[in-house]
Amino acid sequence: MKLQRKNRLRALSLGALAVSGALALTACGSDDTNSGGSDSSSAATSGSAKNIECKDAKGQLLGNGSSAQANAIDAWRQTFSQACSGVQINYKPEGSGAGVTAFNQGQVAFAGSDSALKPEEVTASKKVCSGGQGIDLPMVGGPIAVAYNLDGVDNLVLDGPTLAKIFDSKITKWNDAAIKKLNPDAKLPSTKIQAFHRSDESGTTDNFTKYLKATAASDWKYEGGKAWQAKGGQSAQGSSGLAQQVKQTSGSITYVELSYAKDGVKTVDIDTGASAPVKATTENASKAIADAKVVGTGKDLALELNYATKADNAYPITLVTYEIVCDKGNKADTLAATKSFLTYMASEQGQGALSDLGYAPIPAEINAKVRETVASIS
Repeated sequence: MKLQRKNRLRALSLGALAVSGALALTACGSDDTNSGGSDSSSAATSGSAKNIECKDAKGQLLGNGSSAQANAIDAWRQTFSQACSGVQINYKPEGSGAGVTAFNQGQVAFAGSDSALKPEEVTASKKVCSGGQGIDLPMVGGPIAVAYNLDGVDNLVLDGPTLAKIFDSKITKWNDAAIKKLNPDAKLPSTKIQAFHRSDESGTTDNFTKYLKATAASDWKYEGGKAWQAKGGQSAQGSSGLAQQVKQTSGSITYVELSYAKDGVKTVDIDTGASAPVKATTENASKAIADAKVVGTGKDLALELNYATKADNAYPITLVTYEIVCDKGNKADTLAATKSFLTYMASEQGQGALSDLGYAPIPAEINAKVRETVASIS
C-alpha cells in the first residue's frame, strides 16, 4: 500500500509540473528560492479551492522565514490562488532568523519561524504592530529527519548521545563502536562521516540541538539557538541545500524536515529508549506534538515540546513552524489577505493537505485555538 501511494503521488507530481511553474510565477514572481518541491505541486493541483473565503482579500501578501515549511506554503498558496486570484503571495524561505528580522522591520505581513519569538523579539515587534505585538501561531508540524547517504546500509539506528558525538566531530567513522552497538546486523564501512549543518540561522537547527541537549547533555555542551555552534562539519544554505549535499555526498549525514528527505535519501530510526526504535513519519511526529503544552500568554500560542519523550512510536526530533503576525495593528492594506490566507492554512482542508507533503497537522485541540486567534486579529 505504501508503495502504491508513493507511486500515485509521484505520478500526480509529474503531471502537475507545468501547472506548478505557471502558478509559482503568477503568485510569487520568478525567484527560484520560492519554489517548493514537486510533492507540493501535486497536493496543490489535487486540492479543492471551493471552500476558501477570500472576503476582501486582494493585493500582494509578503512573507519570509522558515524553509522547513516552504513545501507546505507552496502547496497552500497554489490552492489559495485558485480561489483568491486577487491576492499575490510571495513567500521567501530564507530561514527563521531572516523571517523574524524581516517581520520586525515591517518588510512582510507574516513570518515563518520554527522557534517561538524571544522576549526581545516580541518587544521589537511592538514598533511594527501598532497597539499590539507579534504572536506565534503554530501552523505546521513535522519530524526533523536525520538523513544520510551510506552505500550498503539501508536501515540505520542512532540515539541522542551518538548523534551528538557525530555532529560534534567526536565520532568520525561510520564503523565506530558506538554506531556498531546500535546496528549489530549492519555492514558498516570505515567511510569517513561527512556531517552537514545549516549555514544560516535556522529554527530547524534550534529544534535539532534542543533534542541533543535534552537527550545527551553530557555530550552536547553548546548553548543552542538558531545559529550552529559546534566545531567542524560542513554547511549549506537552507533545508534544500542540506538535502542536496546529502544526495551527492557519500558518507554524509544531516538534519532536514521529512519533506526534504526524498529522492533516494535515507532516514535514521531513533532509539529513544522506547520498546523499539522510532521512524521519522508524520504519524509518529504527531504523537510527540500532541504532548506539547501551550506556554504562550494571551493570544500567543507558543508550544513547549518534549524532546526526550520515551513514549512508544513518538518521534522525538520534531518541530512546529509558527506563523508570526500582529495580534493588533496589522497593516490595513494586507489585513484581509493575511486573515484569509491564515484561515485557509488552519482549516481542515489546509491542515489535511500536510500529511502527503511529509508534515504533521497541528493537533485538533491546539488548532482550534489557532483558528479562534486568527479570526480575532485586527
